[in-house]
Amino acid sequence: MKNQHYTPQKALVIVAHPDDIEFSCAGTVARWVKEGAKVAYVLCTSGDVGIDKPGMTKAKAAEIREAEQLAAAETVGVKEVVFLREPDGMLQNTMELRKRLVREIRRFKPEVVITGDPTIVWARDNYINHPDHRAAAGAALDAVFPAAGQPNLFEELAEEGLTAHKVRKVYATSFGEGDTFVNISETIDLKIEALKKHTSQMADWDPEPRIKEWSAEIAKGKEMAYAEGFRVVTLISDDDFAKMQE
Repeated sequence: MKNQHYTPQKALVIVAHPDDIEFSCAGTVARWVKEGAKVAYVLCTSGDVGIDKPGMTKAKAAEIREAEQLAAAETVGVKEVVFLREPDGMLQNTMELRKRLVREIRRFKPEVVITGDPTIVWARDNYINHPDHRAAAGAALDAVFPAAGQPNLFEELAEEGLTAHKVRKVYATSFGEGDTFVNISETIDLKIEALKKHTSQMADWDPEPRIKEWSAEIAKGKEMAYAEGFRVVTLISDDDFAKMQE
């Protein structure tokens, strides 16, 4: 278990839907941004089937949820949000999606990619992890390694000026499990404020008590009040990364 803090220079968060980031890792993002990191978001879908109201269309729902996500990102200091607009509820880890994510990784050149854990199905005793979450996470991991860093994969992207890029670390959100925990005690209020921007999903629910309860449970025994947990894979060692910066 690791609690020591690390801040990347650049991080890219890849998820399925608007509000996935706010529920899972917005406290970490807010902390990293405050400490000087440049962070961008990639949303595979726009959550266009996520508003269950009479007369709601997918086009209108997508418009509402994209606006909510932009407001949530602004709350934690993230300026760049990319919407791939894949079909909500039908996301698949295809080669086409992998290529689209490789394009974004090679364009943004992140040191860290945050995504989900595609192996999590039974997330809690009352929740099955959404298939879109699993598809987005699987596609993100496949895009990170080896595709984004292999110049002979999707080599046609070089015609767009997008050459191979190797990601240093992957942070997989883990429903409170994992091996690395980020102290979000100073940014949990920003996490909650960002989550509240998703008004179409909150209805009359105030997320603050539950978010604080979940985050406190993750932090329990770790000398912090609130935390987010991740499974972290380091693809480039500290020594090799230092050489790359020379």
